[in-house]
Amino acid sequence: MMLFRMTGHHYNDDVYFEEPFTSDERSVLERFFTNTDGPVFGLVNLPEVVKGALFARYSRSHKSLRRLFLDEFHDEPELGIAAVSNAIANDDPNVRLSKAEGLYDRVFGEYGDDSVAQLGGAHLACEQASNLLTKVLEWGRIAAYLEQSTRYIYYDRPLGESYRYHVPPEMQGSALEAEYRSTMDSLFDLYSSLVHELAPHFEAQFPRTEDTSRRAYNATIRAKACDAARGLLPAATTSNVGVYGTGQAYEALLIRMQAHPLEEARDYGDMMLSELRQVIPSFVKRVDLPDRGGAWSNYFSDTAQRMNEIVASLDIERSEGPEVTLVDWDPDAEIKVAASALYAYSDLSDAQLLEAARKMGAENRADVIRAYSGDRINRRHKPGRGMERTDYRFDVKCDFGSFRDLQRHRMLTLEWQRLGTSHGYTTPDVVSEIGRKSEWDAGMERASGLHNKLNDQFGPDVAQYVVPFGYRIRFVMQMNAREAFHLLELRTARAGHPDYRRVCQEMHRLIREQAGHRAIADAMKYVDYGEYELERIDAERRSDERSSNRGS
Repeated sequence: MMLFRMTGHHYNDDVYFEEPFTSDERSVLERFFTNTDGPVFGLVNLPEVVKGALFARYSRSHKSLRRLFLDEFHDEPELGIAAVSNAIANDDPNVRLSKAEGLYDRVFGEYGDDSVAQLGGAHLACEQASNLLTKVLEWGRIAAYLEQSTRYIYYDRPLGESYRYHVPPEMQGSALEAEYRSTMDSLFDLYSSLVHELAPHFEAQFPRTEDTSRRAYNATIRAKACDAARGLLPAATTSNVGVYGTGQAYEALLIRMQAHPLEEARDYGDMMLSELRQVIPSFVKRVDLPDRGGAWSNYFSDTAQRMNEIVASLDIERSEGPEVTLVDWDPDAEIKVAASALYAYSDLSDAQLLEAARKMGAENRADVIRAYSGDRINRRHKPGRGMERTDYRFDVKCDFGSFRDLQRHRMLTLEWQRLGTSHGYTTPDVVSEIGRKSEWDAGMERASGLHNKLNDQFGPDVAQYVVPFGYRIRFVMQMNAREAFHLLELRTARAGHPDYRRVCQEMHRLIREQAGHRAIADAMKYVDYGEYELERIDAERRSDERSSNRGS
């Protein structure tokens, strides 16, 4: 197995798999990527649409981005990348970058770095990142992310000679490393066995019909099997993430990573900074300056330490409660939303409209909200910003696999607690149906036992790596009503995973029944309470139809 070992003052002694490329392949890759061997690399000299297409394909493939580029993009005649490659061979990109950096520095000095740093960006591929690290990478609101999905590929395909999981540097060389690797291997062994048994089980349970292509059917069955088995995957499972961000977004991310308690995040941040300095160097100059980024990172670290000390001093008995709790809402929400809906169409003050809405009565206010919501033909038709006048705060406790999907909604307020084993785990019904529940339970209990040992020796942050996706995590989601339209209608759609569909259905029910905001809830007409057997079949059929239309 070939390994890429980072060296130099920027990096800890961490090990990543180095993908083998021929000398000819490296010659091509060097023109479009900032390196050909590391797990973090920038994309250069490519049209924006090609970068976007690469990242889109990335999320549903087991291949690395560089391998995808070579296999599916470089020689595609209609993209013309080969011609670009030949032209680049006669031009020195380092010269171009040096000139550009000088220009940016002059602009920064004249206009101010923060505003200008919002206008330049970079595409960065982040590979072999644990599922703890991917959540760190995806924290920011003002960047775009596309993560490899556990739904569309089988995660038992090895990377080199081992399964795809991260061994944290804190643990390497310790007495628990061998037990950690053994536990990881056993979870992946069980996942592999289960997912490949579930696929034929679902085929027998749901035979293909004549109106469904073999491709659409196979994709649907694979997704259903992967959805059911993913609870066994540990948080250490590695993934690929494509990131597009502005200079300002990367600066904020890297400064947070410098202060992160996990060594993986700090080391990875160093690698990202090194690659970004080859693409947008002026935008990330402040990240490791002691009086700028360094001081900011120290602020994060000091704050976290003080908060951990305060929490440790609390003497409160934990109670579990329901899966979803509506913690906070405004009793006057529909009055305020109705007033806000009227604002842009009138010349009255906000206070006048609020008083008018208060005097209307519930049914007249509902009429205003219905009119403001309009005749929505599909869920992408959203009412205006008047719906942002009221908020809902939910405390959620669901499996980590579902959290990973809900965490993608970053524009709202989302904060989560450490992943652990104290809230228990979920078991899909089909696991019991095929007689594998005892193995599932044994795998979960083994992981929990090791989690406790790691917690004692390395602390709760490092202990998270061993926790399978099936264990529950607690997090808070606070959103305004307009954000709720997007989240609840999208995540209850038929194609969604049953577990996060249930969470979002309950959120909608609580808005309508507990908060009593019936007019707002009823305007969310595309919240789907249906139960489906083959969740993705319609989506795959539509994919076939789009492919057919492109070919005609």
